[in-house]
Amino acid sequence: MESNHLAEIRFTSRPEELANLRKEVRKVLEKHGCNHDTIKNVVLGLNEACMNIIQHAYGEKHKGEIILEIIEVQGELVFRLTDFAETVDKSCIKSRDLNDIRPGGLGVHIINEVMDKIEFLDPPDGVGNVLEMKKKL
Repeated sequence: MESNHLAEIRFTSRPEELANLRKEVRKVLEKHGCNHDTIKNVVLGLNEACMNIIQHAYGEKHKGEIILEIIEVQGELVFRLTDFAETVDKSCIKSRDLNDIRPGGLGVHIINEVMDKIEFLDPPDGVGNVLEMKKKL
């Protein structure tokens, strides 16, 4: 299976890092020829996924590294987020009921809406978490 590695972006798990991440992802996707709506949706989904890593995987007390890889594989963009926090219980990751009107808690729902496929992969060396999201071009 032929793949094209478009980018690898490394950043620390701090909310203030996300503005630069969004800017870098936009540049990569624009250079790759993605349309405005795809870019907007992918950036939103990645921002939500990264914020979940920052808040829930690393938490307030621990800061660590997050790696975003962007790869094109047979007409799909693959976004692979790797962190080095404690491995999370994947069965606990779900969106809250949309009828429960209150701030926050919609990141998983947004990610599911904007991406075509979402999967947790086994982390390298059994450390951390790897979230892979795919978007058809």
